[in-house]
Amino acid sequence: MSERSDRLSVFKTYKLYVGGKFPRSESGRVYEVTDSKGKWLANAPQSSRKDARDAVVAARKAFGGWSGATAYNRGQILYRIAEMLEGRRDQFVREVAEAEGLSKSKAAAVVDAAVDRWVWYAGWTDKIAQVVGGANPVAGPFFNLSTPEPTGVVTVLAPQKSSFLGLVSVLAPVIAAGNTAVVVASAASPLPALSLGEVLATSDLPGGVVNILSGRTAEIAAPLASHQDVNGIDLTGADADLAKELEIAAADNLKRVSRPQAVDGDADGDDWSADPGTRRLTAFLETKTVWHPTGALGVSGSSY
Repeated sequence: MSERSDRLSVFKTYKLYVGGKFPRSESGRVYEVTDSKGKWLANAPQSSRKDARDAVVAARKAFGGWSGATAYNRGQILYRIAEMLEGRRDQFVREVAEAEGLSKSKAAAVVDAAVDRWVWYAGWTDKIAQVVGGANPVAGPFFNLSTPEPTGVVTVLAPQKSSFLGLVSVLAPVIAAGNTAVVVASAASPLPALSLGEVLATSDLPGGVVNILSGRTAEIAAPLASHQDVNGIDLTGADADLAKELEIAAADNLKRVSRPQAVDGDADGDDWSADPGTRRLTAFLETKTVWHPTGALGVSGSSY
């Protein structure tokens, strides 16, 4: 049988990633995504307030299981994400190149750095408690132990310009610490983020741990900032005016807020490939301190 020369290409349909599934926006809206030269790339779903609320419900449902998993298991899953990304490297190189107007070689370096970033945080999952927790010296026959615990459901506003490496850099530490996330992708360049959802769905990550929305950042972020079941918000992808509005809304239920800093300054074109350190790992961790009696002390000062 001869090969047909008139075959039509099958264009990819990008969808949201919510609760481990791939729904279209409940509103049915889409918007055009173009490359750096204005060429049409795809139609992305334009999320609504209802989509944002659905994502929070999914994140809350997944929080108990994810935060209750061992840190070692979370690290294994994050490493699996890196493995899956490595296997789809060519796709992400193309999408990042189109989204950010980079050459193929520069886009490849960005994707490689994003894969390495997942590996970095995979290694930290079972070590961060040793850095920020510990036994505290107290006056009395007590053990006093401080341990970090995840904050809960965290909204993450992804960087607007760094559509993939910046996204991974703000998302990975949130879930590595045991939180669940509702991610608002870059408004102009959401395709790498939406494709990341396909990777997460096949990487052993439980559904609902990460939920990815695309659309107008301000429209989606507003209901998330005021949502009573969201415990924290990362404002990296918000401009100064929007960040101020969201921070005021977040204060209503005492959300933990991570403000953009100089090293995060997406608008200033800072290098996301720099050593991330541990600041983002600890941004959405709470410290729990437990007192426990040691028992009756003997002459030597110990009950053992």
